[in-house]
Amino acid sequence: MSGKTRKTIIYSALEVANICGVVNQTAINWIRNGYLTAFNTPGGQYRVYLDDLIDFMKERNMRIPDDLLNAAGRKVLSASFLIVDDDKGLNTVLAKFLQREFKDATVYQAFDGFEAGTLLANKKPSFIILDLSLPGVDGFKLCKKIRESADYGNPFIFVVTALNEDGLEAKVKELGANEFSRKPLNLTNMAAMCRKYFGTD
Repeated sequence: MSGKTRKTIIYSALEVANICGVVNQTAINWIRNGYLTAFNTPGGQYRVYLDDLIDFMKERNMRIPDDLLNAAGRKVLSASFLIVDDDKGLNTVLAKFLQREFKDATVYQAFDGFEAGTLLANKKPSFIILDLSLPGVDGFKLCKKIRESADYGNPFIFVVTALNEDGLEAKVKELGANEFSRKPLNLTNMAAMCRKYFGTD
């Protein structure tokens, strides 16, 4: 079956906006500016084919819901985590917890900046748990680099730290972190956050 014959699922601009987490006007602007392929109904409304929406989201490193991929007959990629923390005990606890909570997920572990860089480049994990205090690397700079580099696939960044400095949360979010927590971590809350991100809650 060709890709063209699968183009039977069609979305309105509002539905596209809801899927991408933006307002309706933003989706309309994407269409009008030629970023997102669409066509007009006889009534002048925009409509977008499923395959065109998926291609648009993929090109911009946007997370694509599994139901969209399934509907288009495309491979669903399992969630993947990267834990970056030099505390081997905590790193292992987090890895085992994530593997238990997300059985289909792949969990990678890095204990220093070099390992983290290698795994980020080669594996492109979708969710990163990043400790700010790492040997041989500035955690703040690493956070900024992950967010700014298209090579890493625009992952979710969850920064964790034992530091007690004021203003840390605001600082790391300015650098691109999605969420922030001080240690010790609440694993139940972390799991809920992961499920919300991956759309499995």
